[in-house]
Amino acid sequence: MGRWSKTKSQKKARANAVHTAQEEFSSVPHSFVFHRGQIGKMVQQLVLNVRQAMEPYTATSLKVQKKNTLKDFVSVVGPLGVTHFLIFSKTSENINFRLIRVPQGPTLTFRVKEYSLIKDVVSSLKHHRMHEQQFTHPPLLILNNFGLPGMHIKLMATMFQNLFPSINVHKINLNTIKRCILIHYDPNSQLISFRHYSLKVVPVGMSKGVKKLLQEKFPNMSRWEDISDLLAPGANLSESEAELDGEHNITELPQSYAGRGNMKAQQSAVRLTEIGPRMTLQLIKIEEGLNDGNVLYHSFVHKTEEELKAALERKEEKLRLKAERRKKQEQNVAQKKAQREDNKKKSLEGIRKKQQSPEEDSEVEDPGLDDQAAAAESEEDDDAEYYRQEVGQEPDEDLFPKSRKRKGAQLYRSPQTSKKFKAVKPGQRERSPSKRRDPQQPKFKKQRLLSSTFPDPSIRMKLGAYQGPRSSATKRGKGGPRSRGPVKGKGGPRSRGPVKGKGGPRSRGPVKGKGERGQAHQKRPFKQKNKANR
Repeated sequence: MGRWSKTKSQKKARANAVHTAQEEFSSVPHSFVFHRGQIGKMVQQLVLNVRQAMEPYTATSLKVQKKNTLKDFVSVVGPLGVTHFLIFSKTSENINFRLIRVPQGPTLTFRVKEYSLIKDVVSSLKHHRMHEQQFTHPPLLILNNFGLPGMHIKLMATMFQNLFPSINVHKINLNTIKRCILIHYDPNSQLISFRHYSLKVVPVGMSKGVKKLLQEKFPNMSRWEDISDLLAPGANLSESEAELDGEHNITELPQSYAGRGNMKAQQSAVRLTEIGPRMTLQLIKIEEGLNDGNVLYHSFVHKTEEELKAALERKEEKLRLKAERRKKQEQNVAQKKAQREDNKKKSLEGIRKKQQSPEEDSEVEDPGLDDQAAAAESEEDDDAEYYRQEVGQEPDEDLFPKSRKRKGAQLYRSPQTSKKFKAVKPGQRERSPSKRRDPQQPKFKKQRLLSSTFPDPSIRMKLGAYQGPRSSATKRGKGGPRSRGPVKGKGGPRSRGPVKGKGGPRSRGPVKGKGERGQAHQKRPFKQKNKANR
């Protein structure tokens, strides 16, 4: 079977409903309820209870960290549509409550004189009425005694009214009103009482038994003698069980209300059950702006007109200096930007001129050639000095030909710094970093001298390269002056591994009875034998 699809009219109605819901949601006020600083567990619970009373148009799961500042919350009020902040804080003596209209203010600061949590209020009631469906709609706001003269009273009333969405009396659905918040102002003590109630509507003019019948609960009639006891209102009821409804809470319903017997144009009683939280507030001051403006009203500090005028002048001077600093900063930024653009143009112009100018003469002397020539010359001087030390004569001019200079057209490479005092092996010459060694050229200076042509053969004998017939002593490994690898065990001066027991100077393990240790070992028993024969 194919999937059932909606018709065009259903899709259109759904789109209109979503659009209307979005408009209504964006038009109603939203709030953040949070705390600042260290407040303790009880005040933290009070914050959660106030957040629950402000539902559904509040951030229920708002997470606040210690590093968050007030600017962090102000920065997100635009995208989220938040209009009010309810901030709790605690000092060593008092608990403070601030009601702020964002982002322009004003800020109302209250002192929490007394408070009770939801759990405390509910535990004091015998039958409480609180369920989740009550918090799906905003509460009904009731203000009492806010019509008194006074600028601060009118401002408080306006701030409390703007906390909750406005009500259209002609279009409102009575079934959406499940709760109400009562704010009462006492002019004598200047204290404000905050109460939160659950609302219930019941029909009037019926006895308790008839109400049970309407609720599909059959009463116990064993104690009654006549049916009139069931239908008569207030019959067989004690004074404590009788209903206390009267003119103060009985009204005629303009609409049908949820519940049995609550019919349109019928008499019904409206009953309130407190569900908490409960607070008693005292207004401290009213400020302009977001917690940093002029003080419009203060309960304990009263200023004269001259003092207010002086404070206003100081504020204006502060704003003027701030505007001057901002203007100067903008000028500096513009100047730096223009200077940066000028430098960029100059650099581009220089690059363009360099590309258009003819190439420089290739015969210009390369500054790196002097260093390379000096390095080659020092190397030849080292060879000549070595020749003087070994032979004792001045070398011929053709013996050490000077290296030719490199052509100036070659690219310049900065020579590496020669490690002059680097430890090298005996007989090994350190290579110059600026000159590559020929692979066919001998590695050591002495070998290079031996491979060259000497005018006198006696010089070669001094260096260990005798041209005459080699004797057995001068053969490789027979202990000659240049012998490096003599036959093992032959006792040459550079012998490293003689045959065991041959008696060489480096012999470590001679055969028993052979060599110096062996002779000493053989003499002892021989002498003892001769003594025994004697």
